Amino acid sequence: MSDDLIRLSAADLGAKLAAGEVSSVEATRAHLDRIAAVDGAVHAFLHVAGEHALETAAAVDAKRAAGDELGPLAGVPIAVKDVLVTKGMPSTSGSRILEGWIPPYDATPVTKIREAGLVPLGKTNMDEFAMGSSTEHSAYGPTHNPWDLERIPGGSGGGSAASVAAFEAPLALGSDTGGSIRQPAHVTGTVGVKPTYGAVSRYGSIALASSLDQIGPVTRTVLDAALLHDVIAGHDPLDSTSIPETWPSMAEAVRRSDVSGLRIGVIKELDGEGFQAGVRQRFHESLDLLAKQGAEIVEVSAPHFEYSIAAYYLILPAEASSNLAKFDSVRFGLRVTPDGGGTVEQVMAATREAGFGPEVKRRIILGTYALSAGYYDAYYGSAQKVRTLVQRDFDAAFEQVDVLASPTAPTTAFRFGEKLADPLSMYLNDIATIPANLAGVPGISVPAGLAPEDGLPVGIQFLAPARQDARLYNVGGALEQLLEAEWGGPLLGSAPDLSTHELTATEEGAL
Repeated sequence: MSDDLIRLSAADLGAKLAAGEVSSVEATRAHLDRIAAVDGAVHAFLHVAGEHALETAAAVDAKRAAGDELGPLAGVPIAVKDVLVTKGMPSTSGSRILEGWIPPYDATPVTKIREAGLVPLGKTNMDEFAMGSSTEHSAYGPTHNPWDLERIPGGSGGGSAASVAAFEAPLALGSDTGGSIRQPAHVTGTVGVKPTYGAVSRYGSIALASSLDQIGPVTRTVLDAALLHDVIAGHDPLDSTSIPETWPSMAEAVRRSDVSGLRIGVIKELDGEGFQAGVRQRFHESLDLLAKQGAEIVEVSAPHFEYSIAAYYLILPAEASSNLAKFDSVRFGLRVTPDGGGTVEQVMAATREAGFGPEVKRRIILGTYALSAGYYDAYYGSAQKVRTLVQRDFDAAFEQVDVLASPTAPTTAFRFGEKLADPLSMYLNDIATIPANLAGVPGISVPAGLAPEDGLPVGIQFLAPARQDARLYNVGGALEQLLEAEWGGPLLGSAPDLSTHELTATEEGAL
């Protein structure tokens, strides 16, 4: 029974809960048992709130028994990326500098999932302060990809993606600054969505780069992502960048799933050299399926996308150096006092040396340099001009097509340590996802099958104009149905049974 429960989609589990076929306590316990069985190998969670989750589930069951009107996801378990603060649970953002910190309040997306009756299972692992593409930069050890435990699960939200792919949770919340929801979805065979910038509140999200960060859903089906999107989206007066707009139902967009007459633009600059052959093969097979259903496939050019990574890695470090200045050893978090005491400045230096990892230090130094007197215009100012050019590329493309398409990432999941020695090669992993963050437009990654070279998951990315998130769910839902009809389902249920996995010496050392 428990194995059946953990493999249900969130929508199907919600329907069973509403029909009284299963209780939220039973569903929650099944997922907690799964975490206990496999998370020693996966390491998706930094904190499991088992007792609290069961209490929350019992409260939902009591409301349902009393006849309260509940939403479609009420009673469904969910994992929360550790970048979102949670009242009563540790919130570290994957960093030693916040080790053991328990916030006095919830982030707005967490408040919304609680109000909708979802059951938080705990906090998921991530690259420290969301800086990374592999979750190897977590201060608490890497998360492992359920498809191959010797490979990365993507980043920075590898914990959320791995928890969903390993059937430890049917839903998860993630954050996407340059692809940190979509790229992990690509390598773990899950669905990941970056909403329009401002569509989901960032209040209570530990900031990396405020003009780029966005909270979004991580799921196993497009409908599940849409249902979670409907819960967390909406205006929040606590977030000054929140869009004061009423959003249409994303779930209804999935249920329509009609691509007849839809114009899909293939981004020429993101379809060729540098992309793994199997990734491109599944990408074009997916486009062919959509074309057979009446979609029009058009090649478009975005000439400034090639400069996106350079601009991004000036804008992000600059904003990060400012945002992370608050970790000063004085107000909260870690405090390290040098032998014999020291001044405030000396304590701050010792704390930041001990509390920040090498990737965080690298980006703080780079960002501080880019913002320094004499270099601001040459670096940060120039990067913002490139950002404008990228936004204009999107505007021009969307005059020709309804959505844009590309592979979500250049390759399938790489092995641990493969790119750690070369930060630039790691940064290039986000080449297809970064432009959407620079422009603030929404994007979705949908599983497109397995690469023939290595049998690992591959994703296809769709991008839409700002505020047109529903288009992504329409085309994503349509492709999901086509893949299911073509192959009997692209990925669901295909990941290995981790409960019987014995850790190798390499994996034990990484945990």
